[in-house]
Amino acid sequence: MAPTRTVLVVLLLIVSSAVPIGTAAAAAQQGEAYAGSYVEFETTNDAIVNYSVNGNTVFQSVKVQSQSTAENQGSVQAGAGLSAVTDITGAALSLDSQTEVSATVTAENGATMEAHDNSRGILTVRSGGDSQYVTVNVSSSSQAENEGDQRVVVSSDDGTQGTFIVVGDGEVTVNEQGNVSADLESDDKLVFRSYSEGRTEEDEQEEQLISDGQAAAEVYVMESSEQGSEFAADVVQYSEDTTVEVTQQSEGTVRMTANRSQDQGKIIITSVSEQAISSAEDLQVTVDGEAAAEASSYSDLEGAIGSDSSKFLVDQQSSAQASADVLVAVNQFSTREITMSEDGDDSGGSETDGSDGGQETTDVNTPGFGPIAALIALVAVAALAVARHR
Repeated sequence: MAPTRTVLVVLLLIVSSAVPIGTAAAAAQQGEAYAGSYVEFETTNDAIVNYSVNGNTVFQSVKVQSQSTAENQGSVQAGAGLSAVTDITGAALSLDSQTEVSATVTAENGATMEAHDNSRGILTVRSGGDSQYVTVNVSSSSQAENEGDQRVVVSSDDGTQGTFIVVGDGEVTVNEQGNVSADLESDDKLVFRSYSEGRTEEDEQEEQLISDGQAAAEVYVMESSEQGSEFAADVVQYSEDTTVEVTQQSEGTVRMTANRSQDQGKIIITSVSEQAISSAEDLQVTVDGEAAAEASSYSDLEGAIGSDSSKFLVDQQSSAQASADVLVAVNQFSTREITMSEDGDDSGGSETDGSDGGQETTDVNTPGFGPIAALIALVAVAALAVARHR
């Protein structure tokens, strides 16, 4: 019987090794887990857990529940202050969708949590039209500190920092247990940004723009994790009436189209990898073909909103991140084309549609009949082994 068992083991190994990568990815989704280039997390029935960015766990869990349900369940006393909201029964969650650059977790009460697989590991919690409570348990080696009513900074012993930011009329605070609680109104968002090497003054300025509603979106142009694709684009949307699409991403040039239903100008924060823009020193920015002037400060940048011309500001990030943040203040809106190029060269080389970065990839390139031929050959060898031992 030994040879027969050997054949069975061989066949099982062959079959398991022949399972397509797409099938393995589907199995991971059913297991409520996500692992990207920068971000990893798992989900339980009612929480996102073990959320890590660049290999560091930045918080242990996050839950969301409608305020009416939380009060009806008795986990929150009606009229209680936000700091007293420490332990809620979260709404049931499901890992709804995954793309190359993001994963969306949907709550049964209509709220959504979207993890963005970029260097800051941005997580956005959208209330979904209903007032929500959000509670976040930070790790035992982390300390949370309030910075006003709309920002909480979490610092870890390993130097990692992260900030929770409310966009809208809601509030976020450090609760009585030293963790984080947020109160989101019907159209509010809670945004988390992580900083693996610590938080800089430039990061604080960007957070303020996001919190004040001045920043409409944050765009990341980075190396793609997929074979055959040089760059990927990830768009974090902060303003519901503003959309941004990266239409060209190539060495030396990034081009995107920003559309806004209101005329008021806004700021687009763009993080470009060193592979896309190798030097920010000679960067040229145009809006609808007209050159934007470089702002001398953040206040100068904000002053461009509603003025006669757009402006931009460059924040050079750390060498470890190998990227730069380019903030573009678009003075007025409808549909505007923004181009960033080195030395004014916006020819750009090969053009790729930025929407590809947000599509789920299910096709896996494998050589023709290679796996099938190998399977037939191994089965034949195993069958011959059985015949010889009879």
